[in-house]
Amino acid sequence: MLNHLTSLDHLPGGGAGAALRLAAEAPPNPAGGAALDQILIASGGAAVLTAALLVLGWGHRSGHVTVLARAARLAERGPGRGTPGWSALPAPVAMVSLLVALLGMYWDISLHISHGRDEGPLANIAHYPILIGLFGVFTAGVLAMALPKGERPGAASVRITRDWHAPAGGVLLAGAGFYALLGFPLDDVWHRIFGQDVTLWGPTHLMLIGGAGLSLVAMMVLEREGRHAFTGPASRQPPGWVRYVRRSMHAGGLLIGLSVFQAEYDFGVPQFRLVHQPLLIALAAGCALVAARLWAGRGGAVLAVAFYMLVRGGVSVLVGWPIGELWASVPLYFAEALCVEAAALLPARRPLALGAVAGALIGTAGFGAEYAWSQVAFRLPWTPDIAAEGMLMALAGGIAGGLCGALLAEGLKGRSPRPAVARGIFAGAILAVAASVANGLLINVPPDRTATVTLTGVEGGAGQRTAGARIEFSPAAAVDGPAWVTVTGWQGRGLHVDHLVREGDGVYRTSEPMPLHGQWKTMIRVHDGRTLAAVPLYLPADPAIGARQVPAPAEFTRDLQGERTILQRELNTDVPGWVWLACSLVVLACTLALVLSLGWGVARIARRLPEPAPEPASSGTPEEAGT
Repeated sequence: MLNHLTSLDHLPGGGAGAALRLAAEAPPNPAGGAALDQILIASGGAAVLTAALLVLGWGHRSGHVTVLARAARLAERGPGRGTPGWSALPAPVAMVSLLVALLGMYWDISLHISHGRDEGPLANIAHYPILIGLFGVFTAGVLAMALPKGERPGAASVRITRDWHAPAGGVLLAGAGFYALLGFPLDDVWHRIFGQDVTLWGPTHLMLIGGAGLSLVAMMVLEREGRHAFTGPASRQPPGWVRYVRRSMHAGGLLIGLSVFQAEYDFGVPQFRLVHQPLLIALAAGCALVAARLWAGRGGAVLAVAFYMLVRGGVSVLVGWPIGELWASVPLYFAEALCVEAAALLPARRPLALGAVAGALIGTAGFGAEYAWSQVAFRLPWTPDIAAEGMLMALAGGIAGGLCGALLAEGLKGRSPRPAVARGIFAGAILAVAASVANGLLINVPPDRTATVTLTGVEGGAGQRTAGARIEFSPAAAVDGPAWVTVTGWQGRGLHVDHLVREGDGVYRTSEPMPLHGQWKTMIRVHDGRTLAAVPLYLPADPAIGARQVPAPAEFTRDLQGERTILQRELNTDVPGWVWLACSLVVLACTLALVLSLGWGVARIARRLPEPAPEPASSGTPEEAGT
């Protein structure tokens, strides 16, 4: 599941052979995979649900079950007006499912940050809405594939059998849902081999997020197919403003999905350099908001952000209260929406030019707005340490996202550029994002640097001990204008992030007492340029992984070390690096297959369902949403 956040030491045995043997044994290490009984229960439940879904689909296609046909007709008269049942019914099923999964995901992340690892996957209540939501996305795709009977659902449909054609959007939606669901069993296997990777950016965690977030592209494709295939009377056509709002909501949903990758920054416990955050924000804004402006029309980008704020802000409120877990900050995005709307008013009205100009504005003006917003909204505000590199990363993400958003919108409207141009731009955008992410992953931990810690204001006994601290780094220039230098404590039934107060060259102090008891994992964290280092202050004993307690005496000196060895204590360091690389490459290949499949779907829509290009003067009007 999403991060069982505790962490390092060793699994029994040595090398990949021992790790793979352990993956097949039961009961597993409690800090690794799930217990066998929970695996059997979860697998049995998934098998029953899948069988029920397949029986329902077979019953509909054979004529023995009519419930799906009745539900589809009802959807045609309700939220899916203007689209046939095979598009009208899956759309709300998928949207509601994604909302349920989103709530569960942020709830789950919050629980792991504050409480640590689970007793088991079925013992964490937040896992249930994630599973239900992702299965709902898969269900929506299967419904879209099963519902067309005795008809070909549009020229872009995919042939399944001799007389069965499924809409391309339905195939993609089912594929995205299956890809996300596949992350759950693979995550358990991953933990058994490598230990628990306590980061949202673990390869199998990214499968869960990526499948759910990118399913919005499949929903957009399905909506376009449905609109084009609808042959009902004009009286059943929805007003233009309904289509406008619906498409803006789809784009807002895409913005939500792409923004989930930022969750570690939202909570204030990122394990990667801060320059990744402006990259991710600009990439999400460029892709989703440019698509909203071009697909929905004038004001579509602003409406998409309004929908994003309603849903994403609502999830933060629900998780923080009444559920009572940690609050996750929310990027603003309104400035980026205005950048996109402004770009549409400039002479660069051609879609790709608009995408590039809007992306450049997002990477500069949008970066500045989010910089200011971070000072009041985020636990780790942006600092001058990342200003230059962060803006360059935002520029790369904004332009790449803007171009992809333009390709998406034009493909949905049947006006994609020549295949060679579209493929070149798409490939270039992926490579630019990959290079930017790789740049952010380049870190170092300078040797021979220490921190001398003197505890002050010690209070409470062994069970409730807290203290302040004075920290002196050596050499004094070890920390110079950092992105952050904090004391961070987590997994002790809460989260503690204290920005240290600078007293002089290399000398800092805490501004509030820090927890040094129980299951708290408390450390000094330093992010300065490409340096990501940490010093453990207090770590509890963890018999499950053979880790001893790291105590916090009144005064001590410890080396700065890589953050990963402290934040991810549960990682199995006995597994050869090539095994981890090989498994990561498999996940990467699956992810690229999903992304390329979505690109294929958009290109298929553009090729099979063409629309005439609009006159320049009418470009981007809300009325254009009727196409």
